[in-house]
Amino acid sequence: MKPCHAWLVCSLVALCGCAMPAMRFQSPEELSTALESKTRLVGEVARPFGHTYVKVESVALVTGLDNTGEDPAPSPQRATLLHELQTIGVQNPDRLLASPTTALVLVRGFLPPGVQKGDKFDLEVQVPARSETTSLRGGWLMETRMTEMAVLGGQIHEGHPWARGEGAVLVDPSADAEKDPGLLVRGRVLGGGTALKTRDLGLFIAPEDKSIRLSAQIGTAINRRFHTFSRGIKQGVANPRSDERIDLKIHPRYKDNAARYIRVVRAIPVKESAAEQTLRIELLKRQLLDPITASTAALRLEAIGHAAVSALAQGIASKDAEVRFYAAEALAYLDESQAAAPLAQAAREEPAFRAYALAALSTIDDMAAHEELVNLLEVPSSETRYGAFRSLWAMNANDPLIRGENLGGQFGYHVLNTTGPLMIHVTRSFRPEIVLFGHEQRLQTPFVLEAGKSILVKGTADDKVLVAKFVVGQPDQKRIVATKVDEVIRAIVELGGTYPDVVQALQQAKASHALASRFEVDALPDGGRNYRHKEDALADGGDAAVSNERIEVANPLPDLFSSKQRKSTR
Repeated sequence: MKPCHAWLVCSLVALCGCAMPAMRFQSPEELSTALESKTRLVGEVARPFGHTYVKVESVALVTGLDNTGEDPAPSPQRATLLHELQTIGVQNPDRLLASPTTALVLVRGFLPPGVQKGDKFDLEVQVPARSETTSLRGGWLMETRMTEMAVLGGQIHEGHPWARGEGAVLVDPSADAEKDPGLLVRGRVLGGGTALKTRDLGLFIAPEDKSIRLSAQIGTAINRRFHTFSRGIKQGVANPRSDERIDLKIHPRYKDNAARYIRVVRAIPVKESAAEQTLRIELLKRQLLDPITASTAALRLEAIGHAAVSALAQGIASKDAEVRFYAAEALAYLDESQAAAPLAQAAREEPAFRAYALAALSTIDDMAAHEELVNLLEVPSSETRYGAFRSLWAMNANDPLIRGENLGGQFGYHVLNTTGPLMIHVTRSFRPEIVLFGHEQRLQTPFVLEAGKSILVKGTADDKVLVAKFVVGQPDQKRIVATKVDEVIRAIVELGGTYPDVVQALQQAKASHALASRFEVDALPDGGRNYRHKEDALADGGDAAVSNERIEVANPLPDLFSSKQRKSTR
């Protein structure tokens, strides 16, 4: 018998005692499989709570419209809004509602799992059905309380306030009144929602298993794997509250991927000895090297923690792209810098892996990951470049390379000194933000652009740009600047232009060919893409054969790039 085989059998003897003679294994593989089947994971006895998005809504008022609003007809929504306006002390609320410069709107947003008090999230704004409001462009959402709502018996019933909302309404600047009337009466307030309280996140033990002892065991197992620091004091993330409930704090490394965090927590063994763990790692290592089982094996190795790093490192040496990706992703969440290069390669070369790889890179606290992300800012792919920017921002928002400024107190403004193709990126989700990839971008004269309803931007033949604000009853304001995009943006904001106004001007510049740079809106790497598996076997001519099998990434899309974020974010 080989020494390693003898050690495995001896370990099993120690675990099983006198029961050993009844168990006969033909190989270490069979032995490991048996132990794996007996390892009870947290997810087998407990289910998560607070891990889904919560919809919050309100009926609110948009003001500042260019006579495109209406006096809303009697309805439960109107009654609710009138009551709200009276509550906050608005004088003559009926007169305010009757003004064509205001519109009743329905507002909604989604609170993500683990949201903390003070966190920001996007709001969706739209007029009710049969409303006569023709446009919300240029409007401002008045402060409103956001709650879970239900309509019962013709009345709107509200729960406790979860958030408040307020801010400039961003309507699609390309929307045309004749071609797209529906787009003019809905919009978003980016980062306009503010959570008023922290959402609970945790686990409920199944009724047939609940006990104080099991609850404590689960808490101990989770805290052995995850901890945080509060004022320099080490604290576990799990707090067993009763025989059936365990509260969780999100570990900082998973702040932008709560769904993965829950999956990892549920993959933690309730109780496992060192010998059992060693045997299970050997099994999971073999499963990791098989593309069919690689995703589950990588997640379970990640749940084990740093004892599994060696096994995962073998995965990133695999010839199979799926195996390399899943192994590198798990290593990244274990803060292992060796994951940086394979993740950057996956982000650059395989769209199906891109969002997950970029999010994982943002979690590595090492210069290797930072350098890989910086290099990705230069590639031709728009979504890869912007995805790398967002990952750098998630890694460290104060990084001098991408920090930027809060221009006019309204939106994030970042001018990057990159050498790749000139590009301007704006957002319609997540947070109001403009990123210039290349600081020497210019507009081509002559041109005439609108920035909202009162600011005109005119480029003359002498390569000068006039930015002027015209408001009835107020003196005209003017700025003369160069054709640099940066100077034009700053002039618009100096004259009181909002984020939607700047986006409108940039979009018109691109449409009229005054802007030669690439212009992108929410160019984010996405999930749900198919990956065509490349076989290890060589085809004729020495190229890798490509299978017709199309595979989707098994893991949930990170919050940093999720489609829910694009609709209504934290």
